[in-house]
Amino acid sequence: MTTKLYYSSPTLTEWETHITRSMERDGGYFVMLEETAFYPHGGGQPCDTGTIQGVPVVDVFLEEGDIWHQVERLPEAEKVACTLDWERRFDHMQQHSGQHLLSAICRELLGARTESFHLGQEYATIDVNCSELTPAQLSAIEQEVNRQIYSNRSIQSYFVTNEQLKDIPLVKMPKVTENIRIVEIEGIEYNACGGTHVGRTGEIGMIKCLKWEKQKGLARIHFKCGVRALQDFNESLQILDVLSARFNTGRKDILTRFEKWEQEHKQLKAQVDILQEENTSYQAAELLSAVQGQVLAHIFEQKTFQEVQQMAAKLTSEHDLLVLLATTAENKIILTHNGTQHVACGAYFKEHLGAFQGKGGGSNQSAQAAFSSREDLLNFFETAQRQFIQG
Repeated sequence: MTTKLYYSSPTLTEWETHITRSMERDGGYFVMLEETAFYPHGGGQPCDTGTIQGVPVVDVFLEEGDIWHQVERLPEAEKVACTLDWERRFDHMQQHSGQHLLSAICRELLGARTESFHLGQEYATIDVNCSELTPAQLSAIEQEVNRQIYSNRSIQSYFVTNEQLKDIPLVKMPKVTENIRIVEIEGIEYNACGGTHVGRTGEIGMIKCLKWEKQKGLARIHFKCGVRALQDFNESLQILDVLSARFNTGRKDILTRFEKWEQEHKQLKAQVDILQEENTSYQAAELLSAVQGQVLAHIFEQKTFQEVQQMAAKLTSEHDLLVLLATTAENKIILTHNGTQHVACGAYFKEHLGAFQGKGGGSNQSAQAAFSSREDLLNFFETAQRQFIQG
């Protein structure tokens, strides 16, 4: 049985021990240690990483009660020196202890119990048993949880027997009946937990509640603690500084300046839309002068396909024509009419596109397609135009 140093010495980062077992399985290498400070993933908390005799540890997990360390290769020596990635460990300790405290405050202020916890690489989440959270409630939770951090309450971890458990007001009864580990936040709560934790709430640093969302009838709260919260603040500050410089204003005035810019942008867009409509009408008149029978066909060199679609919609709304428009800027084509022409656009594309390496489809009145090359588009366009004009 491996001695779990992550419980007895949670701040230990270097130690020497012996490899008791090793194996290769499914292309991976695994070792078991006499003593380990590497925490195996479980209970919502990821595993620790580091090195064993200089060999990187990529995973740590429990299997049938044994702690296995997956390494990049098997160490050559039986006696090994181990090093823990403390930055990763302390981050997990901050997030996990922060979760306990946040969950306790949610119970106190909302009467909502935490149903699940996830510690991700970017942020952590808890799912609490309530369906709605107002901005005021989330703010109150954040204020109170940080007040408890500033109180610097003691966080103790210890094992109890099943008999001793009866006298402890646990948040939730554990499923196990032996080796029961309690994490106690002084004056706040007692929780059965196997994770690693800081020694006092002050070490959590701070908790920032980022947002909440509905998740299967529960409220999922996204949050960051300690170093993560500080990094998030610094990144947000950098963005604010860039925006402040771009708008040539102070941080507090950015929203006002942005609203003014947004209004100006809307006014400019409205003016551009009017000009585009006038330009489209002018181009439509030119195209109508080249109609052959009931067919209007044209290839644009620089228009986007969205602009081509808009032109086709305008033409078919005002004229009883079969409209075939293409753009070589995107190698796309549209065939459409207003229901007055005896051409099934989708069926025509389905029958003929394959011969020109085109892909697309549509309905009786409208179909569109894309081609892998300009040459294929032009060949399809010329073929279709000729067939429709000849009838």
